[in-house]
Amino acid sequence: MSIRISVAQLDFVVGDITGNAQRIVDAAQQAHSDGSQLLLTPELSLSGYAAEDLYLRPKFLADCDDALKWVAAQTAGLKNLTLVVGHPRLRSVAGVKTDSISLPPCENAATVLREGEVITRYAKQMLPNYQVFDERRYFAPGTEACVFEVAGVQVGLLICEDAWFPQPASRVKEVGAELLVVINASPFHLGKSAQREQAMAERVQETHLPLVYAHLVGGQDEVVFEGRSFALDADAALVARAPGFEECVTTWTIALGRDKALGNVTPTEVSQNTVAALGSEMADLWQTLVMGLRDYVEKNGFPSVVLGLSGGIDSAVVLAVAVDALGADRVRAVMMPSPYTADISWIDAREMAKRLNVRYDEVDIAPHFEVFKASLQAEFSGLAEDTTEENLQARIRGTLLMALSNKFGSIVLTTGNKSEMATGYCTLYGDMAGGYAVIKDVFKTKVFGVALWRNAHNPLGGVSEPIPERIITRPPSAELRADQTDQDSLPVYEVLDAILARYIEEDESAEDIIAAGFEATDVNQVLRLVRLNEYKRRQSPVGIRLTHRGFGKDWRYPITNAYR
Repeated sequence: MSIRISVAQLDFVVGDITGNAQRIVDAAQQAHSDGSQLLLTPELSLSGYAAEDLYLRPKFLADCDDALKWVAAQTAGLKNLTLVVGHPRLRSVAGVKTDSISLPPCENAATVLREGEVITRYAKQMLPNYQVFDERRYFAPGTEACVFEVAGVQVGLLICEDAWFPQPASRVKEVGAELLVVINASPFHLGKSAQREQAMAERVQETHLPLVYAHLVGGQDEVVFEGRSFALDADAALVARAPGFEECVTTWTIALGRDKALGNVTPTEVSQNTVAALGSEMADLWQTLVMGLRDYVEKNGFPSVVLGLSGGIDSAVVLAVAVDALGADRVRAVMMPSPYTADISWIDAREMAKRLNVRYDEVDIAPHFEVFKASLQAEFSGLAEDTTEENLQARIRGTLLMALSNKFGSIVLTTGNKSEMATGYCTLYGDMAGGYAVIKDVFKTKVFGVALWRNAHNPLGGVSEPIPERIITRPPSAELRADQTDQDSLPVYEVLDAILARYIEEDESAEDIIAAGFEATDVNQVLRLVRLNEYKRRQSPVGIRLTHRGFGKDWRYPITNAYR
């Protein structure tokens, strides 16, 4: 026996309720044309994931309910097609008073529709409240298992986190499920795709039921959803996988039963299910950066982007990402040399702009720098130059970029990496000034790694080898004083990043890190810098999340903090 299932792996937009509803209807029509019996949409597809405090607004929830009714009416003529639609649901609709002071006003729900009628509803039971998740702020947990029939098959429905625990899947099997379907909006971080498939394989091994995992794709503020919807047979073998970082409505034939008795479907038909490959870590990193930037710019209506191009590795990677994401005609690079800018920085910046065919301008900040120093001469009399003058240069550049943003409507892309954000090796209101921090969650060592990877690969058919080799091989420097390099004031990046990863991403203590073989002086210096610079990070632009502990919703440390 078998069933044909379609997955609407689409880039739904938070708050675009009308547009999201239309996309669901379009997907339903395509699935019907493909001979599908069941269409799965991602978690909260009607509202977009995650709509945050919009879920606390009754009008928003009412509009989602109206859109669900519209979807039902528009799909009423699609005979023998069942739809699972993810949406927020006002708890009063479920017969529960909304004035409770102990429970949020709505549920993270899914409604099962067929030919315009509601077959059943389900509310997510396991509500995540860790990392970027804050679902207990918005949703009340469901309590009932959901099983419904499609073409003679009993289908058990779960929503995302439900499938990371054994109990919900076991419960739907107990009430008769022959197939598990899971609708999801699971934010990506490096390695997450494989972890997700392994977790779902565990549910299959426990229940001996095949499983279809329908996933969201696209960027939303700091998080990215990579797609890669998939299906496992009753032996937990992968039988289908949608591509990563792409929208698609894909239809698979899913065989039921551990003995793979196929009924009226042939093994050939099952084998024709698409099984897209997983990418390497660097391929995933690049695709995440591209998708995150593209969706942030497009969904927020910015016509173009502008960034400061220094001739260094960080701005080079951001420029290459921007061109892959938006095209050269929507990207502008500005070189703003100071008295300490090396000639090779000019040469390399010009070369890279030429390779990528972007608009490139040079604005000398030396005159502005002299004016600032003259204005402050009396105040600074008798004091030696220090980081104050270094930061003045960064703040002049930030001011100029923001002026271009104001005049032309372009969003400023900042170019600071995670190593810099962690240690404060960045200037508040200077190189931190901007609207989107593309590589905010990428350690410096990985910046070099992804630059080398992009020069060797061209996944989106853009410019080959966009980054001049010398930008990658020369010692990194902020070029804010004579003969400066980053390693003058920081441990070498291989050591720095290893310490930061252990402390930030793995929550290891100083004692643990030192016991692992790192020098105590390095560890204490790095952890001190992390503590001191919380106030800077709190004022940084939103940026793309690539790890399970980025500087955003994952990281919520107090600024005023005496704990050591």
